Amino acid sequence: MDKAIIVDHLIKNFEITEKKPGIIGSLTNIISPTKKIVRALKNISFVLEEGELVGFIGPNGAGKTTTLKILSGLLYPTAGFVEVISYNPWERNPEFLKQISLVMGQKNQLWWDLPAIETFELNKAIYEIPKREFKESLDELVSLLGVSKLLNIPVRRLSLGQRMRMELIAALIHKPKVLFLDEPTIGLDLIAQEKVRDFIYQYNQKNKATILLTSHNMDDLVDLARRVIVIDEGKIVFDGLFQELITRFAKEKIIKIHLGGEVDIKKLESIGEVKKIKIPEVTIAVPREACAVAASELLQNFPIDDLTIEEKPIEDIVRQVFRGGITRKAAR
Repeated sequence: MDKAIIVDHLIKNFEITEKKPGIIGSLTNIISPTKKIVRALKNISFVLEEGELVGFIGPNGAGKTTTLKILSGLLYPTAGFVEVISYNPWERNPEFLKQISLVMGQKNQLWWDLPAIETFELNKAIYEIPKREFKESLDELVSLLGVSKLLNIPVRRLSLGQRMRMELIAALIHKPKVLFLDEPTIGLDLIAQEKVRDFIYQYNQKNKATILLTSHNMDDLVDLARRVIVIDEGKIVFDGLFQELITRFAKEKIIKIHLGGEVDIKKLESIGEVKKIKIPEVTIAVPREACAVAASELLQNFPIDDLTIEEKPIEDIVRQVFRGGITRKAAR
């Protein structure tokens, strides 16, 4: 299998001006600014094969978005080697740009006051998509995402979930071979998240596209990623099977309950470790293998109006990985 993405000893530094407080500090910043080097990426390396869908995770500020911007050609690296589908990304070769796409959950390319179909038509011209191919691709994407009745509605009138689905269509109308997804489900409700995840999975399977996905949503990774790369403070601290990461570092699940009456907290402690109490809400951590039994005991023996089961936050898992000193990379 061919390699779609090669990253070798990638380094990215940013030079920033340190801001000093007060009027005197502001004048000093103008006359004699103090520069500081921020090391965003510290010698990272990884390889993605064609058709792989890989989770790229870590806490805020870890270097995820910086990496995606370099891979898509938006940023120049300080040092290192990068190749995406045999192209040097920052040369911005038109043929390269026609084969990749970057989707950022907090950014948009849709025209706010116009229907989304207008953006799709514009992208048709930008990517020089033949009319017949454009129609076939549009029909397929619209059908998969269930937005046929929304194409002619001004974007500003769409819900966040509807807009995200339109963003995906705009990003994929030219059928890119490589897709960079930066928090694609951020801010979406549960139903919208599921639809976006289903679509990403189907797109990967049908088009054999290589996808690098960043997310703070554990469900995104559970449903989509077989392999994950964990980055923290600009360094890769884990690269391997997602299930191995979960098995080794997420041994607990989180149960959140909404109480419907008074409860002896000490009795809850017999179920699991009480992490947070903010009546009527209580958060309990239980061993992963005992989660179903614990949830059943809670519902049977306590006055509970609502109960949800969640995975540990990505940040907590990353902290455990980092504390554990894991620097092993899975063989590719």
